[in-house]
Amino acid sequence: MSNAYEMVIGVEVHIELSTKTKIFCSCATTFGAKPNTQVCPVCMALPGSLPVLNKKVLEYATAVGIATNCDISSTCRFDRKNYFYPDNPQNYQISQLYVPLCKNGFIDIDTKDGAKAIRIHEIHMEEDAGKLIHEENGKCSVVDFNRAGVPLIEVVSKPDMSNADEVIAFVESLRLIAQYLEVSDCKLQEGSMRVDVNLSVRKKGEEAMGTRTEMKNLNSFRAIKRAIEHESKRQIELLESGKNVLQETRRWDDNVGNSFSMRSKEEAKDYRYFPEPDLPKVCVSKELIMSIKAVQPEFAFTKAKRYKDEYGFSEEDIAIITSTKQMAHFFESTVALSNKPREVANWIIGEMMRNLKDNSMEIEEIKLKPKQLAMLIELIEERKINRGIAKEVFEKAFVEEIDLENYIKSNNMLLVCDEEMLIKVIKEVIKNNPQSVEDYRAGKLKAKGYIVGQTMRMMKGTADPEIVNNKVEELLAAP
Repeated sequence: MSNAYEMVIGVEVHIELSTKTKIFCSCATTFGAKPNTQVCPVCMALPGSLPVLNKKVLEYATAVGIATNCDISSTCRFDRKNYFYPDNPQNYQISQLYVPLCKNGFIDIDTKDGAKAIRIHEIHMEEDAGKLIHEENGKCSVVDFNRAGVPLIEVVSKPDMSNADEVIAFVESLRLIAQYLEVSDCKLQEGSMRVDVNLSVRKKGEEAMGTRTEMKNLNSFRAIKRAIEHESKRQIELLESGKNVLQETRRWDDNVGNSFSMRSKEEAKDYRYFPEPDLPKVCVSKELIMSIKAVQPEFAFTKAKRYKDEYGFSEEDIAIITSTKQMAHFFESTVALSNKPREVANWIIGEMMRNLKDNSMEIEEIKLKPKQLAMLIELIEERKINRGIAKEVFEKAFVEEIDLENYIKSNNMLLVCDEEMLIKVIKEVIKNNPQSVEDYRAGKLKAKGYIVGQTMRMMKGTADPEIVNNKVEELLAAP
């Protein structure tokens, strides 16, 4: 990007709420269900059907509003946003424009220049549309209405961001807030969190905004970064060549690394908004707000500060441990049982993350329990098992429900500390490896490691390594 220009960026983030039923009917919201099996007259907009607001949607949206420092409207209402798309059975969307639920909030993010508050213009409730599925041959498209009526909140930021890193930090913070509240899984790859980026460029020092474009439905942090970098470059090249930037909606294709014009950018008047006649105003009592506020969890950013103050962890380690509410809970539960925060953190950052990746699992899918990891840590400390065996047991307990103590005993994994037995094995290894003995006594100290390794191999990893090291050294030094 040219140093003469700066970006002005705002985002609209759609978050699917994890309610069991849709926003205006009792149809299920299960992801991946057989197409068109989770539909009814309401979400299919059949004549005579009437919507009824799901109270859980109101509660979840209010919880996000509180967590993002918004003012919660005591009274809000729904509006009709009129437009035609093949996956929109009503030919309008029930949303909120004139009186949204949440207004005037902010989220603090960390930037290279320090903390920065990104203002939130509003958070409103709305319904999702269906999903078009395009045939590979390009000859036709089919529609799945299962997603029609799934509850959404749309978080609309102010244009306070000036680069891709700030956008990603904002979206990541919002994702963690929603996940810690357990109102959404925010899986970008599954579409339960979708990001629209509004971007313009202007000469540095200018106050007037440039012409903005909107890039729709970015579904990964990688796509967000690449789309912002590409679009800013495209707009600057247009301006530098004396052309105008058109206000339009563009589609980003991450496979080819390019964006394409979809349509000219609509204004609110183009949607012919008017109050939704089939839904009454929504009254949000102070009692409801206070009850939701009372059960707000400790969020990732608060945990991060506490972990740094209490344990002295690095920011990189903290980011991994607080990456999900479940991960942080696993960490804290294990620490409560073992009182060894650094050791627990090492296991999570190392073996936990490796096994999650190798098994393509999410933290909520693992079988390992905090008490089992605490037990492994204790057994290592008491020198009843070594770290290699602990890792092997960890991998087993990660994917299978096992009685950890019985598993270790039945598989003869407890460390052998019988010195007489170990001396006998070491003497046999020394006898079978005269060259290594000769090398060691000639000053090649690395040869000792070979003798130790062969001993551990014969003991199948169950020998106490400290005892083995000491006895090997004694026996090699003996005449």
